[in-house]
Amino acid sequence: MDSIGRWLKRAREERAMSVEEISRATRIPVASIERIEADHFDDLPGEVFVRGFLKAYARAVALPVEDVLARYTASRRVAWVTPLPMVAAPQRSRTKRFGVAIAFVLLLILFTLALSIVLRPRGHDMPHELSDAGGVRPAALLQV
Repeated sequence: MDSIGRWLKRAREERAMSVEEISRATRIPVASIERIEADHFDDLPGEVFVRGFLKAYARAVALPVEDVLARYTASRRVAWVTPLPMVAAPQRSRTKRFGVAIAFVLLLILFTLALSIVLRPRGHDMPHELSDAGGVRPAALLQV
């Protein structure tokens, strides 16, 4: 069984089309078509682009799009994926929780300080002459 690239190249050659003609018909760059025909899919922009290129190429050479994509998917399957270790995640969450706790305590202290300033009794802020502690009564002020 041919690789996907060789299969597409053979279909193109059976229709007597050049790489440039396929490029014009599909709007795929010539370099990308050469990479597809050489099975160098890792050198192409990304999986979404590769699948789009393969669909356009298949239509241009009159091959069934589903067959081309199925053959490509079968050739790109990964047999085994090694899971990544999850050791660092719990330590980061502890550090983050500790930082949140410190920020909460600081905000609580600032809120208490602001509340104490706002709710402070105002009798001590008055000038001595106007306060009751000065010994002058308001009736005495009116007689003058």
